[in-house]
Amino acid sequence: MKYRRIITIVLDSMGIGAMPDADKFGDQGVDTLGHISEKMDDFVIPNLQKLGLANLKALRQVPPVDAPLAKYMRMAEASNGKDTMTGHWEMMGLHVTKPFQTFTEHGFPPDLIEELEKRCGKRVIGNKAASGTEILEELAEEEIATGAMIVYTSADSVLQICGNEETFDLQNLYRCCEIARELTMKDEWKVGRVIARPYVGKKKGEFRRTSNRHDYALKPFGRTVLNALKDAGYDVISVGKINDIFVGEGITEALHSDSSVHGMEQTIELMNRDLTGLIFTNLVDFDALWGHRRNPIGYGQEIEHFDEKLGMLLAQLRDDDLLLLTADHGNDPTYTGSDHTREYVPLLAYSPGMKQGGELPQTDTFAVIGATIADNFGVAMPQGCIGTSLLERL
Repeated sequence: MKYRRIITIVLDSMGIGAMPDADKFGDQGVDTLGHISEKMDDFVIPNLQKLGLANLKALRQVPPVDAPLAKYMRMAEASNGKDTMTGHWEMMGLHVTKPFQTFTEHGFPPDLIEELEKRCGKRVIGNKAASGTEILEELAEEEIATGAMIVYTSADSVLQICGNEETFDLQNLYRCCEIARELTMKDEWKVGRVIARPYVGKKKGEFRRTSNRHDYALKPFGRTVLNALKDAGYDVISVGKINDIFVGEGITEALHSDSSVHGMEQTIELMNRDLTGLIFTNLVDFDALWGHRRNPIGYGQEIEHFDEKLGMLLAQLRDDDLLLLTADHGNDPTYTGSDHTREYVPLLAYSPGMKQGGELPQTDTFAVIGATIADNFGVAMPQGCIGTSLLERL
């Protein structure tokens, strides 16, 4: 075992430029991190800088360093998609060839909505693709006044249900989402995730989504590196929505995060634990609060907040720790619409025990992450998993 602990942190949606097939996804010229850099007056990310992020990706305000601490590379996505589940599942070895269904153009079919209303005992309003904040401004007052239920989707494969925590009741919202998850297991209605979107507030201008969101994802279609680690007796601790993305498969302990800053604080706290295995963290605010809302300045500031916490994490790393920083897709906040974008993602790999950093060749799949983790802990990759280990280069 080269590393006793591997800490993998996903900066959700921090892509670094369009993949060659981006036009097939309607994503010509996208560049999440590059366009954020162009919009920021200042971009203060000293810890990412010293690891080598600006050596990997040219940034307007941040020069590359002469001796980057990390090994760094650009990763392309092999799977057919640009969503959360596809990206994370691929990291842990699954090659997703069939994209999940979307209902962006016309909303969900009448038969599905009718059955959902019958089972939940609530009338559905909305049923269209929309921004989560905008649909609250449009329909939340009606939901509160009438006892209806806001259902909406996006360009992702999701069915989302909004519920006011005071008038809908959080447990009832979760119940309705569980019903929706059961219904959308049918092939013709199958979506990647059903998401509970609780909020507070009583009138327009006051509505605010809370951290009590809960994702009901499809189970991975096969065993992943997480399963192999857990079966071999290693710790697999998830932080943030990782547990939801994998529906608990291969997870030994799950921590819920209230924000990306909280997720980093939890990850730093875990460094004080005596554990052997994987800490797998997702920081969703980059995507949910800034990417989808097309706010490049907010996104850039979130990266700066992350960088501050990253400095604290780096100070706690031991020689037998390996830190992996990456992303699961892009979400260019300067692009049209509010969808994810098909982009390359970064991989920064650092350990205090490394002799030197430097660039590694581009890889054609995110699955090098899972393969490297499996190789380090001496577990076999599950049958059907893809990916080649980078361990010898780290």
